[in-house]
Amino acid sequence: MALHFERSEFDARKDRLLIEMADRKLDAMLLFAQESMYWLTGYDTFGFCFFQCLVVKADGEMVLLTRSADLRQARHTSIIEDIRVWTDRDGADPTVDLRNLLNDLDLLGCQIGVEYDTHGLTAFEGRRLDEQLRTFGKISDASGLVGRLRLFKSPAEIVKATKAAQLADDALDAALPLIKQGGDEGKILAAMQGAIFAGGGDYPANEFVIGSGPDALLCRYKAGRRKLRKNDQLTLEWAGVFHHYHAAMMRTIVLGKVSKRQQELFDAARDAMTAVEEAMVPGKTFGDVFDAHARVMESHGLTRHRLNACGYSLGARFTPSWMDRPMFYAANPEPIAPDMTLFAHMIIMDSDTETAMTLGRTYLTTDGAPSSLSRHDLDLIVR
Repeated sequence: MALHFERSEFDARKDRLLIEMADRKLDAMLLFAQESMYWLTGYDTFGFCFFQCLVVKADGEMVLLTRSADLRQARHTSIIEDIRVWTDRDGADPTVDLRNLLNDLDLLGCQIGVEYDTHGLTAFEGRRLDEQLRTFGKISDASGLVGRLRLFKSPAEIVKATKAAQLADDALDAALPLIKQGGDEGKILAAMQGAIFAGGGDYPANEFVIGSGPDALLCRYKAGRRKLRKNDQLTLEWAGVFHHYHAAMMRTIVLGKVSKRQQELFDAARDAMTAVEEAMVPGKTFGDVFDAHARVMESHGLTRHRLNACGYSLGARFTPSWMDRPMFYAANPEPIAPDMTLFAHMIIMDSDTETAMTLGRTYLTTDGAPSSLSRHDLDLIVR
């Protein structure tokens, strides 16, 4: 079996889930998020693009309903022993198969929590699921239950995140020699991803972001490549990934002479990151972290050039995004607590002057000040 944790780790996670289910008086959970299944059982696949469901009963019994293509995948990568297959056919409705499975598991009339808020359950399948369960039992939205358990990392998970951060640093080291006048964005991306693979890492849950010139102001990946020019700017956002655990970084790198505006934006980003670090402590909330960032941006006259969030939780994530919840945004009441892995990013995009500046890295929260997982400092990188 291709398990990345000891069986005792999975047992402890299931115990935590069962306690939460008991508190909510749930007889069963229907899990659709791939990260929930991976966290709970080790099941590792991109097959969640099709309908699948992990049923977890209050007594600890687990049954996976999936397609034939993932039968061996589940056997090889997970601790799941009971795996059922729904059949691909014209007019197939796997929610009927799920209802029949729930009936076989004696869950008729029971309290069932459903993980609705996930890319692993499309709106189409969700509507069909609701129709099948409408008279079956007492159904409630249990989205976020497993997600909040995943927010707090075990010692074994912190080892994975630390390795991921090392790979993120390696990716930056591989990119720097290629960041120069005439440098090719495609070769930079290849070097970064290659360094992560060479270090034993994995594909990220979403594409790396790269943009130079005017594209340095974009916060998302897009198709197309560009070669770097004299006095250019290059924005990179990437993540080291190890056993699906992510550690993200973000930098805007200046080629040639640093302009006055670039220095102003960098000074603001650095000040904001310092303020965020001071707020990323127990006793504060995710909203407090955002407020610390926003106050600095306001003091530099950059409110309209900042974003409405400045980071988020990280962990084991799958396509389409490595971003996890909760996020740093205004009034988010989630408390900061030890053993969270959190990505803080200062993103300033001045469209008036077409000047970009970003600064971001991943932290491990502690009983006191957060610990950066990166070996790189926060100085402005000039090539």
